[in-house]
Amino acid sequence: MATKVEKIEIESDLLNKISRIAKDKNTTKNKIINDILKKEVEKPKSKIPDYLIANKDTYDPDYKDNGELAGIIDYCEPFDAVKLIRDVREGKE
Repeated sequence: MATKVEKIEIESDLLNKISRIAKDKNTTKNKIINDILKKEVEKPKSKIPDYLIANKDTYDPDYKDNGELAGIIDYCEPFDAVKLIRDVREGKE
């Protein structure tokens, strides 16, 4: 259910970007704005305090993407990771 808001001011450069995204996706600016807001509001907060994150300006743990990446490497046979690291350090293949 949508509710009208009195007035929200959006910077012109952001509105231009939103307009381009809406045009590229063949949808409305309202849908793009709502999708962006919904994603941000529903994003789980990091359990790591800000003062412990050295790269907090670029740090953005996207738990959904990380979950999709888990298991991305498909290997036919099990392998020994410790042995693999030792071999790499010793220059073996």
